[in-house]
Amino acid sequence: METLRALLYLPAGASTFADGIDALHAFVITVTMLMATLAFGAAAWFTVRHRRRRARQLTERLTASLRREIVIIGGILAMFLLWWVIGYRQYLRMMEPPADAEIVYVYAKQWMWTFSYGDGRETNDLLTVPSGRRVKLVMTSRDVIHSFFVPELRVKHDVLPGRWVTVWFEATQPGVYPIWCTEYCGVGHSQMRARLVVLHADDYARWKSQAGGDAGVAVASDLVALGREVALKRACVACHTLDGQRHVGPTFRGLFGSTQTLADGRRVIADEAYLTRSMMEPNADVVAGYRSVMPTYQGTLTNGEVAALVELIRSLRAAPAEREGVALPDLSIDVLDAAPQDPWGPR
Repeated sequence: METLRALLYLPAGASTFADGIDALHAFVITVTMLMATLAFGAAAWFTVRHRRRRARQLTERLTASLRREIVIIGGILAMFLLWWVIGYRQYLRMMEPPADAEIVYVYAKQWMWTFSYGDGRETNDLLTVPSGRRVKLVMTSRDVIHSFFVPELRVKHDVLPGRWVTVWFEATQPGVYPIWCTEYCGVGHSQMRARLVVLHADDYARWKSQAGGDAGVAVASDLVALGREVALKRACVACHTLDGQRHVGPTFRGLFGSTQTLADGRRVIADEAYLTRSMMEPNADVVAGYRSVMPTYQGTLTNGEVAALVELIRSLRAAPAEREGVALPDLSIDVLDAAPQDPWGPR
């Protein structure tokens, strides 16, 4: 394996995905190179063995048995199907983030990566994660198509404007690794570089306890608390309740992770990607039974505010109305009276 990595200029793997992906890579390359060598050798042998030896000589007719043809064609097809099955299983594993993963929101724009963490801090071009812990990235682009790629982790995913995509990984080796954009995104594409810093658990805990400044980050005390402030500031509570009651829009309580039936009959999971898209494109996936009256918040909500609102909704997914340690926003009649009213009246 190390020999093949050296021949292909692949860096050593530093995630739980790396060995499996490299093994499949080695399997495919080894078999295809052997078959290509065999095909070239057979072509050379036939060229010599069946060359024309005299003028007007006809090429002799060669035939193969049906059984031999079935074995050859079936063997090639079986090999490709085997590769597909192995690759598809790896793909599913990489595309299905575990529920206990630590979440980082990633925003790409010309020509910079921004990372927002669960405690409210935000960094530019520097992603810090712990080793031995699963990390889920929720990514979107603010302008054109970018592509997030960390060679050592064997993690790569296109980041599209107006859409939210997720990937996850578990880094195994502490260190500093480059983050590349591998989709041409303009004149500064080659300069769109960032760093992934993987820390031991103790070092990561100390990093999280920093108050900013030296690390160049802004830290909020609690992203859920910030989400409550944003929900009031941006008038989210004018149309969405936090206690499960029906209003102009779906309630935030119990929304995260639930299955929602849309007006066109489709069913979607209310995950991070769905929630953030609903803020930016509210008319794209309207929940059945509700009117399409929500304005877009594209360009209104900051990166941190989007992350804070999603974390607020996540905190309300299965909690009782009065959850210990989480104070709900004041939804008094004064707050609701100041909010826009439902043009279709009470429901």
